[in-house]
Amino acid sequence: MKKPGKVAAESTSDATGHDSARTVDARSKVTKPKAGPSPSQARNKLNKVKEVGAPGLLPDIVRMPTSISLLAAKRERDALKSSENATSRVRPDGASKRALSKGATSAIVSSPAGGLSVLQQKMQQKLKGARFRWINEALYTTTGDKALEMVQNDPSIFEEYHQGFSAQVEKWPVNPVDVFIQYLRNKSDKLVVADLGCGEARLSATVGQQHTVHSFDLVAYNELITPCNIADVPLPNDSVDVAIFCLALMGTDFLKFIREANRILRVGGELKIAEVISRVSDVDAFVQALEGQGFKLARTTANNKMFIMLDFTKVKRCPAKLSGNPGLLKPCIYKRR
Repeated sequence: MKKPGKVAAESTSDATGHDSARTVDARSKVTKPKAGPSPSQARNKLNKVKEVGAPGLLPDIVRMPTSISLLAAKRERDALKSSENATSRVRPDGASKRALSKGATSAIVSSPAGGLSVLQQKMQQKLKGARFRWINEALYTTTGDKALEMVQNDPSIFEEYHQGFSAQVEKWPVNPVDVFIQYLRNKSDKLVVADLGCGEARLSATVGQQHTVHSFDLVAYNELITPCNIADVPLPNDSVDVAIFCLALMGTDFLKFIREANRILRVGGELKIAEVISRVSDVDAFVQALEGQGFKLARTTANNKMFIMLDFTKVKRCPAKLSGNPGLLKPCIYKRR
């Protein structure tokens, strides 16, 4: 046993066969290592350990000289500092932080012109679509008088509706109004036409020089349109050759629209209807109801999956008493989102 205060010398042999001496102070218990191996020696020792398979020796063998370790540490500190400086340059200020916390995406992504952000534009389109569906459903589930009152109290409703309608038309396989335009273009005789529920009066704008076209809708979208409830239009009896309903039988009292068409049409005049095919649950029952108002079916066309077109001829005046089931045409009801 070694007494306290004595100094003992120990000698060890490393994996290379060389002696490595170290002096142990028994009082302080501090080990004072000599300078470690050079980088080339460390690499040689590491390779030898890999060959011999002595993992326990790895920590001591790969110890790098102090000067090299300090240099590596300095480089690491410099790299970290550069990274922090780069981050501070793009760090948002207080206002930006508040904007980001509130989800103000427009502070990050905006259009080149400085207008609405991409996200805001998408949200605006969704809101417009929702507004169109609400207006459309309201028009399908109310009477002509109530619809007229609604748009007169707020004319912007009609504008919003037709903006949404125009967006829908772009997705259709065919626009029924184009079919009616072509039909009238092929007529050599000058006809008197009533466009009932005309929208933007495209029929009149297109063939108005060839025929006399009277355009009616809830609001005068332009100078070609006479605003009214299409169950009561300002035309005399038996004064029209062709009456057209292009996706216009929207009210719950649509049979009143049909009776008004009968009133203004001359005997032998044509009633032309285009409707969304999904609204007509029973075509035979629908035809029977219209024939009960003084018409005779001439032709049915359903050459696409979206629309049905029916042509009638006026054979007599409609009966004094209104008859028929208004539920023959389903309203357009949208799924709640």
